[in-house]
Amino acid sequence: MERALVEGRRVTMPTGIGVVVFAHKSTAGWEAILSALINAGWIATASWPVDTEMGSRVNAMGTASLASSVHIVCRPRENSDGSLQTGNIGDWREVLQELPSRIHEWMPRLAAEGVVGADAIFACLGPALEIFSRYSRVEKASGDVVTLKEYLEHVWAAVEKEALNMIFEGADTSGFEEDARLTAMWLWTLVAGKTDSVAAENTQENMDDEDDAKPAKAPSGYVLEYDAARKIAQGLGAHLETLTSLIEVPGDKARLLPVSERARHLFGKEEEASAKGKKKQPQMDMFSLLGDDGADAQASAGPPLRPGATVLDRLHQSMLLFAAGRSEGLKRFLVEEGVGRDARFWRLAQALSALFPVSSTEKRWVDGVLARKKGLGF
Repeated sequence: MERALVEGRRVTMPTGIGVVVFAHKSTAGWEAILSALINAGWIATASWPVDTEMGSRVNAMGTASLASSVHIVCRPRENSDGSLQTGNIGDWREVLQELPSRIHEWMPRLAAEGVVGADAIFACLGPALEIFSRYSRVEKASGDVVTLKEYLEHVWAAVEKEALNMIFEGADTSGFEEDARLTAMWLWTLVAGKTDSVAAENTQENMDDEDDAKPAKAPSGYVLEYDAARKIAQGLGAHLETLTSLIEVPGDKARLLPVSERARHLFGKEEEASAKGKKKQPQMDMFSLLGDDGADAQASAGPPLRPGATVLDRLHQSMLLFAAGRSEGLKRFLVEEGVGRDARFWRLAQALSALFPVSSTEKRWVDGVLARKKGLGF
């Protein structure tokens, strides 16, 4: 690819324009094409996604596949006589200072045009790369040359920070633990803008019919390529291997667990709950975990539910109580245990309500919790 791009630059006038059309869901694929582009002597000046892919195609079902192809607009990094510029050296500190403002300019514009999720992440590459690729090389104060791979790590982090600011409507996301920020970014990357997506329907089918699952079926939950998931976590300062109660990594995929699969972790039960031979197994397991097969907490003399360690854990506990019909238990949890007095709880619930697919069980559950807010005096 680099040889092809070198030849493309050779036959292009110094004032000419080149356009590279590319679509790939893995960051490794993007790093490869962008590295070839810069090494071949091009400056990326802009990028924009154009809808080219069918959401119903097999490859798009239940994945974070792009719905569009990103068109990267480039200009030759050449002098007026056509010779390649080689002496233009960039300062690493200046590049990093300019990056956040460039992303801040583009992300709201993309969102206003309906470009969200994975498409928005990769559509920001053109503006971000213009800062880096205008130089023949970028050096640190020590004289070390900065690689494209290192720069892209900062790009992913800047994009995630801006996306979180939009997801939480400008709220201070530093108040949320890493599991909440990762969940929000994960859902935004995978299903934002696809409110009734095939992925959502496929997820819920698998949750409801787990006993009849066939090898060809996609796993339940929200699945990303491992490389993309690792980049998201890395940009947030999180590590997938420390979030095993939230993330599962089967092979080259990473799966955000459905809320129903977190019941054992959230309710502190050691024994394995089972409902063999039954449909709706996650729901049945949940009743068992709550201790009384779905009976209302008003009739239960059991100890109060211990709130989870993080805001996300407490929100998921509330969602499961709502799903099990435990209205009194939910009231006690939010009011008496004080969970509902944390403003972050309601901000996170509102954000996830907007991010879960409209056909998903989780969307129904979190909306049910939100519906109790006013009645409980919050």
